[in-house]
This record gives sequence, C-alpha cells and structure tokens, in this order.
Amino acid sequence: MGKEPKITPIEYAKAPDRKVACHLLREITEKPVSFTPRKIDRQLILYGAGNLGRMAKEYFDRLAIPFLFVVDADPDFHRQDPFWVGVDVIGIQNVPIELIENALLAICVATTSFSQVTAPLREQGWRDVVPFYDITEAYRDRHPLSNGWFANRLNSTDEEKISEVLSGWTDDVSRAHHLQFIAWRLLREETNFVDAPINTKNRFFISEVLTALTDYESFLDVGAHNGGVSFRFMQLVNEQFNEVIAIEPDRTNLGILRGNFLAIAHDCGSRLKILSTAVGEKRERRMFYEGLGYASQLSELGKSEVCVTTIDQMHISPTFIKLHLEGHELAALKGAQETVSRCRPIITATSYHNDMGLWELPKWLMAHLKNYRFLMRLHSWCGTGAVVYAIPEERKRT
Repeated sequence: MGKEPKITPIEYAKAPDRKVACHLLREITEKPVSFTPRKIDRQLILYGAGNLGRMAKEYFDRLAIPFLFVVDADPDFHRQDPFWVGVDVIGIQNVPIELIENALLAICVATTSFSQVTAPLREQGWRDVVPFYDITEAYRDRHPLSNGWFANRLNSTDEEKISEVLSGWTDDVSRAHHLQFIAWRLLREETNFVDAPINTKNRFFISEVLTALTDYESFLDVGAHNGGVSFRFMQLVNEQFNEVIAIEPDRTNLGILRGNFLAIAHDCGSRLKILSTAVGEKRERRMFYEGLGYASQLSELGKSEVCVTTIDQMHISPTFIKLHLEGHELAALKGAQETVSRCRPIITATSYHNDMGLWELPKWLMAHLKNYRFLMRLHSWCGTGAVVYAIPEERKRT
C-alpha cells in the first residue's frame, strides 16, 4: 500500500539574509533524506483538470496506464473543454467512499502549495495522495519527464557550492526561493517565507526584467514551444522590438509555432524568425523525444534524431535570452559563451528539471558573467517553476 507524503509547511515571516540562509541550509541538510518513486499499485485518479492535469492525462495515455477519472474543484467548467471528451470530470464530493479509502490520487496542481491542496482531501478521508511528479519518477525508463527528481543527501562540496550561490544572489527573496527549492527536492518539505511569495503569473518577466527592457530588444526564445513566451514578450514591449528568434525542434510544436507567427505577420512578421534545431554545448546529432508538448526534449528514449547546434554558431546578437530546455539549459549556456560575452544579454533560464538547479547552473552563471545581478524565483509549487535570472548591471534602472 502506498504511503501519503506527510508534508507540513514550515513558515517564516522574513526572507533570509546571507547568514541566515546558510544557517537554514544546514538545518535542511541535517534532516534525514528518504524518497521512493511511486509506482502505481492500485486504481488511479487524477486531481486537477488544468494544465498539469492535461499533461498527466497525455503522460498516462502514452504509457498505456489507465486512470478512472479526473477530480476538480470546478468540474462543470472543465467538462466543456474538448480536451476532456471521453473522460469523466467530477467534483470531489461525488467520489465514492470506497475509492477515497483505496484509490491512489495523483495531485496535478502546482499553482497552489501541496499542503493547501491536500488538507481538505485528508479531512475527507483520502489515504493515498501523492504529487503527480512523484509517480513519473517511477517510470523514467519509459518516459523522460523529470520534474519530480529527488536530491540525494548533499555532500560537503554540494553544501559549500550551495552556500556560495546563496551568498551570490542579489536579494533575499532569491535566497528564500532557493531554500524552498532545496527543501522540496531534498525532503519534500514546504518552506514558506511570508514576504517572499510565489508568483505564478510572471515567469520570465519579473519586475526586475521589465524595468530593464528597451524598445530595441532582440529576444531569443530557446525552447519556444508554441510561441507563448515570445508573444508575452511582444505584448510587454508593445511590439517595440528589434527581432524575435524562436528556436523549437519538436515538429508538432514547430507547426503550431509557425501558424501562430503567421497570424501576426501583417504586424511584425519581418521581425520574427523561427529556427528548427536543438541547442546545446556543441554541434552534434542527438536522439530527441518529441510529441510531449513543452516537455519534448533531448533524450536517449527518443525515436527521432535531431541536429544540435550552439548559440555561438548561429552568429546572432540577442539582448535577451530565454532558455527552457528540460534540463539542458547549462549545456546551451556553455555553447553561448562568445555570444553572451559580446552581447551581454538578459538571461532567464529554467532550473528545475534536474539537480543542476541546486547549484551548478546558477554557480556557472555567477562565475562567467561579470557585473550582473543574479536572482532566483519560484513560479509554481512542488519544486517546479524555478527560474534563474541574470541582468547586466548597466540595465539597472531606478
């Protein structure tokens, strides 16, 4: 029988300074570490019909793992979504008691804390409730989705490097979010700081980035998916920009991206470019797992081979680089050193897909970028939505 994670949030009023952050890190690392990926050993039910619930359905369909139905707080709304045709979407009050007591409930919500989502479920009598990503960790040999990774006990080098990164962040909010990230990945523990809330709506475009933007940005969207982040950028600068270069290797995503760009071609089409390549540290050919939406990625589990190139080999001059590469962000940065040195762009990079986000990715940025401000923000819960921001000092505005 599965065992529900006992997650009780720990709350602090104030985001920590450098000294307090390092002290809290020691407290985290002194706690026992224990985690087992959750295999499905009973009837499965999904909780949440939003974006993560949709991903979960596609995930289980791809692995031919059945689930009974989806539970959501607003079932009437989601029943109207064509995506859920053929799937029962029901309210939590309509679940039979025998399923509440015996089924496995996969929480497919990351816009609210896990403890907040599960508190009323525990009161209702659910016994086996786990984050969706804890389940995906049990099937990494069949599917590359890796957002649920769990960090092993940190060694002395890890602790030293994390402490250096904690001290290197420009503000205390970054230290708070970094500690939250570490606590979840190491302990599945929720640590909250009242004055450092998680903002789920401003990923890649926090206020420090917005105040640094100009009317002549060259935006490089690496891992563009369907262009959503590119469109958000264009909206935020009121379509006053030099160019947008969107990079996307997945063929399905690429078709949607081209259609979306074509729809606005009459306004700024000549300033929009699409490159259908993967990005990495060196030029090579790699296996690619496509058809996963924004989770498509370089992976030996993939069935197709793609060309990988470097940003340096593109001979472009971006002033703003966004990276969302399912764990390959650091490799892309290593292949962009000349470009970054020459152009000194704003850099925003997701850091939650593997344990490089604990310290290796931010530490590399801090070591290679001079006179930059470094920030970290969590934009969702359960250890996901972590983004590292690097902003040139000369872009700072009062």
